[in-house]
Amino acid sequence: MTKRRPAFGIPISVVLLATPEGWRHSVLTEDGGTLCGRLADVAANTTPAQAQAAVAAMVADLAHDFHGADVDVTWDPPRESGSWTARVTVAPTPRSAGN
Repeated sequence: MTKRRPAFGIPISVVLLATPEGWRHSVLTEDGGTLCGRLADVAANTTPAQAQAAVAAMVADLAHDFHGADVDVTWDPPRESGSWTARVTVAPTPRSAGN
């Protein structure tokens, strides 16, 4: 069985936007790709912290499922109302004893 390359690179940043219709996100990947969409299971009146947690979990799941990588999502201070950005970094892997 040949291992296929994932359809997109590891996420490196996220933009989260509050809109009247609900929360929208854009995920930039290391290969220059962008994944955009709406947080379908998150209500429009959800708090920003809850929406951030939901999109961080989504990004972590994508990185794990498609790349076998654990990631950390670090939110930057907001620059404008209704918009948040985060940096995504591959989490350090613990070294096993004796290495």
